[in-house]
Amino acid sequence: MWRMPAETAPHERTWMAFPREGFTLGDGAEAREEGYRAWTDVAHAVAQFEPVTMVVDPTETARARRMLSAGVEIVEAPLDEFWMRDVGPTFVTDPDRPGALGAVDWIFNGWGAPDWAEWQKSAGIARVVAEHIGAERIGSLLVAEGGGLHVDGTGTVLLTETVQLDPRRNPFADRARVEAEMARTIGATDAVWLSRGLTRDYDEFGTNGHVDIVATFASPDHVLVHEQTDAAHPDFEVSQLVRRELSDAFAARGRAVTITGVPAPATLRDDEGWVDWSYINHLVTNDGVVLCGFGEESADARARAIIGDAYPGRRVVTVDARPLFDRGGGIHCITQQQPRV
Repeated sequence: MWRMPAETAPHERTWMAFPREGFTLGDGAEAREEGYRAWTDVAHAVAQFEPVTMVVDPTETARARRMLSAGVEIVEAPLDEFWMRDVGPTFVTDPDRPGALGAVDWIFNGWGAPDWAEWQKSAGIARVVAEHIGAERIGSLLVAEGGGLHVDGTGTVLLTETVQLDPRRNPFADRARVEAEMARTIGATDAVWLSRGLTRDYDEFGTNGHVDIVATFASPDHVLVHEQTDAAHPDFEVSQLVRRELSDAFAARGRAVTITGVPAPATLRDDEGWVDWSYINHLVTNDGVVLCGFGEESADARARAIIGDAYPGRRVVTVDARPLFDRGGGIHCITQQQPRV
């Protein structure tokens, strides 16, 4: 039976996708350079802890080779979107078959096929990655993205209703059908449903509520949640709702799970409206954690301390994630761990 390991389990490598010119990267040379640099900085931060393989569109190969260190492996493939957590495969292992590696190939339709999204090329990246490493491809008829789920490695998955049951993604799905597919593909036999995600994520360019910016498992008995402490921000109520839903769900299961809030930065708005800056959108690596930073010294330091306590024995490094959030996501969104088998 396939099962998705917890992110804290040992990794073989982390997969990323290099930006290419288009809507997401931004207009103008300065904006594009900022985007290239942000993805590159994350790759080099991850490479401190484990190998990184970067999928690169052929139009960007020369730039990628120039900007990335020699230790980052490059795999050429056509791309239009480059949020690897969402366009790439979700990796699974089989405890009954040592050495077996599976790659779940969800249907990707650009987070609900909005008019602005370019996604047709990247919808095939999971197959490319699976073939490159010799993983067994596990097809699925569910429209889903890796950012829309988090697992504890022991059979529990966190989901949000506004993503998995989004009529733009899965118009005929209900909870039972989604749960059955999660059990078949990633071995998650217990789904904890949250009603929604952060406010900004429901804008035109959002994902409609990805869970990986709201809550994550530090371990099966410890969940980290986004905590907006300023009542002026609409996510003040959202973060309280999420915490309450998690608490109620685990209590109903008789599970003693510690829920730790990670306070949001002090910044409330940018030029586009309420920000969704969240430290929850971090990547756990071998012996480390790559954490989003937001240019606020005290808030970033506080988050590093909380995250360090949540993942004992791992070194926490911070990368400025503001250019990523300006484009719609964070560090977890642009990375995908491949478990060691």
